[in-house]
Amino acid sequence: MIREVHQQLINKERTALEVTTEFLERISELEPKVHSYLCVTSEQAIEQAKKVDAKIANNETIELLEGIPIAIKDVLCTTGIPTTCGSKILENFIPPYESTVTQKLKEIGAIMLGKTNLDEFAMGSSTENSAYQVTANPWDLSRVPGGSSGGSASAVAASECVVSLGTDTGGSIRQPASFCGVVGIKPTYGLVSRFGLVAYASSLDQIGPFSHTVEDSAILLNAIAGYDPKDSTSLNVPIPDYSQFLKPDLKGVKVGIIMETFGEGLDPVVAQTVHQAIEQLKSLGATVQEISCPRFRYGLPAYYIIAPSEASANLARYDAVKYGIREKADTLLSMYTKTRALGFGDEVKRRIMLGTYTLSAGYYDAYYLKAQKVRTLIKQDFEAAFEQVDVLISPTVPTTAFKAGEKIEDPLSMYLSDLMTIPVNLAGLPGMSIPCGFDQQGLPIGLQMISNALREDILFHVGYAYEQSTDWHKHKPPLK
Repeated sequence: MIREVHQQLINKERTALEVTTEFLERISELEPKVHSYLCVTSEQAIEQAKKVDAKIANNETIELLEGIPIAIKDVLCTTGIPTTCGSKILENFIPPYESTVTQKLKEIGAIMLGKTNLDEFAMGSSTENSAYQVTANPWDLSRVPGGSSGGSASAVAASECVVSLGTDTGGSIRQPASFCGVVGIKPTYGLVSRFGLVAYASSLDQIGPFSHTVEDSAILLNAIAGYDPKDSTSLNVPIPDYSQFLKPDLKGVKVGIIMETFGEGLDPVVAQTVHQAIEQLKSLGATVQEISCPRFRYGLPAYYIIAPSEASANLARYDAVKYGIREKADTLLSMYTKTRALGFGDEVKRRIMLGTYTLSAGYYDAYYLKAQKVRTLIKQDFEAAFEQVDVLISPTVPTTAFKAGEKIEDPLSMYLSDLMTIPVNLAGLPGMSIPCGFDQQGLPIGLQMISNALREDILFHVGYAYEQSTDWHKHKPPLK
């Protein structure tokens, strides 16, 4: 879609202002139903579109993403525009600086339509933990879009933007991509700068794209990837042109099916649909074999020790002194406690308490250190697997999208939504979710592809070949 709009702009068939206005009108029409956006930046978007049109009128060359409407998850800092992280504690926070990824997009002329809704501080799997609103799944408004990047996924699915950015700590791009029937990519840890990303779990967080097609995700990842001296975890590696790996056949590609992802808890329809996708990969020339990652199932418990521990440290900065809301109190300690009690939601408090406990004296070795050892073992399983195959396959999520409110009182059941995505984050690997079918209720099903570190090229190759041999990406939600 990006190339299509770009061609229309340079051929002067449409103006950037016309394209932007159409999306803003669609947002205005659909937001009362979908609630994807926390903040719509209409005036800024229109001004940016006019600048693009002025360049085209002067016959100047424009970048591929220049004039393309994009949405940004509201956990990325944007100068002069609120960044709330879906939390009451930051409801009035306007960052004085820009995140590296949004700065890159600004510089190449992408048009930001607004900031999207999310689970508070990216903690959740349904976007029901936002302090402001609950986002709906465009395929069925009674169901969740997934989380924590549910707003970004639903905005793309509802065609309220061309592409969007989300973040993925344990599956928060891939899981909502699966629920909303779009493409979602979690890049290799360190490939995309985290500077200006409000941290949840620093060793796991990664920024990535949502799109309707694999090609659009490749274009957007090319724009945001690259070394950043402002981020100490940023990888100083060459960034290839990912679009050159979009090939229609899979001859010579070795695909591994992760055996541990097919078993108890997996919806039979999801299993059947993923197996059909695997057969399609075979028909494209790929060789397929079963692969065992025996420690895969330990990813979930390890994650829910490591991530809350890091969150406990990261969220200590919200102390009512430097930024955010402040409750009046007689003492400094009382101000801290009253502000944090009012400003944080239940899920954030739950994870802070869990993380503080696992890091406390006497428990660090028993919990946190052991979880880090398990993380190493999971990484070793992946390394052994990639000695045999190029890409690993699994369902993205065990089920399709569930009803809003269905799991909000059962956090353990909610956590299981990320069962198949979490190990990828623990190992720092890239993963992609791509639509591969629908269940009996017309809800999308996602196919997860995992490659070795810095092998996004393989993901784009396999994802594109599969996508082009099917028509799942052409289906649109029944929204009016």
